[in-house]
Amino acid sequence: MSAFTLREATLADIPALCRIYEHAVLHGTATYELTPPDETEMTARFLNLTRQDYPYLVACNGEGRVVAYAYAGPFRARPAYRWSVEDSIYLEPEAQGQGIGTALLGRLLELCEEKGFRQMIAVIGGADNHGSVKLHQKLGFKPIGLFEGSGFKFGRWIDTVLMQYTLNGGKETLPDESRYPGTLV
Repeated sequence: MSAFTLREATLADIPALCRIYEHAVLHGTATYELTPPDETEMTARFLNLTRQDYPYLVACNGEGRVVAYAYAGPFRARPAYRWSVEDSIYLEPEAQGQGIGTALLGRLLELCEEKGFRQMIAVIGGADNHGSVKLHQKLGFKPIGLFEGSGFKFGRWIDTVLMQYTLNGGKETLPDESRYPGTLV
């Protein structure tokens, strides 16, 4: 495993986030976007999440270069979903298989638990996206569903895998309503 560090993402990371995400959009099914967003759009998305106190992390290689990122955001926009988050993780191809995804997702789970969330949902593009499915399974996510043929990209239909991880006891206890995680907009 190569040396890497995790830290909170900053606005200065936007060009790196764009570079990593562009590759995912153009070459993978982890996202169903077809056109990579520009830096202005990525900045708006970043600020929308971080201003609501959702965690946003980057992984840097031994030279300090951002090679991966992960964040949590609202699972759905309706207020009743405010205790559930969806995770997103993107790695440069060269960063895969080095434990970086595991470290990012593990830290994301810790931060979401600290913030009082109750469920993390993984929405994985492609039932054949074995790396992402295995990563989520490794950290305790359970499969909860499959949307067959829900996306169309690269001239083919793509299934969407849903997986879930329980935080803070999940549905077994009531949330602390005075601690309202995230502000849905």
